[in-house]
Amino acid sequence: MTDDPRLTPLAASLPATVPFVGPETQERARGAAFVARLGANESVFGPSPKAIAAMQAAAADVWKYGDPESHDLRHALAAHLGVTAGNVMVGGGIDGLLGLLVRLIVGPGEAVVTSAGAYPTFNYHVAGFGGVLHTVPYCDDAEDPAALIAKAAEVGARLIYLANPDNPMGSWHGAERIAATIAAVPPGALLILDEAYIEFAPEGTAPPLDPENPRVIRLRTFSKAHGMAGARVGYAIGPANLIRAFDKVRDHFGMNRISQAGALAALADGDWLAHVQAQVAAARDRIAAIARANGLSPLPSATNFVTIDCGRDGAFAKAVLEELIARGIFVRMPFVAPQNRCIRVSCGTPADLDAFAAALPAALAAARA
Repeated sequence: MTDDPRLTPLAASLPATVPFVGPETQERARGAAFVARLGANESVFGPSPKAIAAMQAAAADVWKYGDPESHDLRHALAAHLGVTAGNVMVGGGIDGLLGLLVRLIVGPGEAVVTSAGAYPTFNYHVAGFGGVLHTVPYCDDAEDPAALIAKAAEVGARLIYLANPDNPMGSWHGAERIAATIAAVPPGALLILDEAYIEFAPEGTAPPLDPENPRVIRLRTFSKAHGMAGARVGYAIGPANLIRAFDKVRDHFGMNRISQAGALAALADGDWLAHVQAQVAAARDRIAAIARANGLSPLPSATNFVTIDCGRDGAFAKAVLEELIARGIFVRMPFVAPQNRCIRVSCGTPADLDAFAAALPAALAAARA
């Protein structure tokens, strides 16, 4: 089928693909629901009950547009973070904010730097706005900040993408190394520091916030630790002049009032966050134990998933993944060698992990056959 001839040359040149195939799509293809949904790094432990109540209450007023400034949520986030509201922008998840940043900073043909195999949605936005992507390899299953900075200086990058902790490997760098990386960002470039998993990381992972530092913008989300992936609420922390620039390109009614209300309540419920953090820590330990019991090697994780080294190559890991899916266990895997020797398993309930433990030996046996 040919493209619509009215597409721009750039749009016509792009593949009609999405960065991830959703579990719902896979369920429709296999004609059955998954027994355990362990592939998308969602929080099966759910949002705060207070957030659920706030969203239920807000539903009655959904006939109204959401506040286009997300005023209450932005000010609550600013107070929580110890910054000003002018340093905070709320948007449709980190994915949406990444798209806006690329649109603001990257012109056609301009250079952008990331790690080969890092979060692919960023690359999708770069291609969509005509940027040129340059990659560096992972080092010891972690993103390599020094290599990212060196490549950015070499190609004159406008944007540099770094996730800490990292998806898909679960690895992380300490605050001192991240601070040194920020200080080394070349003139004219901007570091996007994706901290989607920061609530799961050890103390000393995130450097102190310095919101007016022109070298960096930090992205966080309610999708992971706060259990609100379906609500699509993320936020950026950065210099006030850059935060103001989002108003040039964003969908001002893109944040619905139900999501805003839920995020505001979730932010105030520290007890629920601590509960989820404890559940995730226990689940990480269980996933690691299941991996070891099957002769596999779990990698250290500062996220709500565990990446498991299957011990061979990408073809074998893909076979393991497909056999798990055939047995009703939804998992994912890294896309780029040598990290694609692994599968990635999100933290789940005890019942989810019981199902994973039951399915893994047969999946491995079938993959080896």
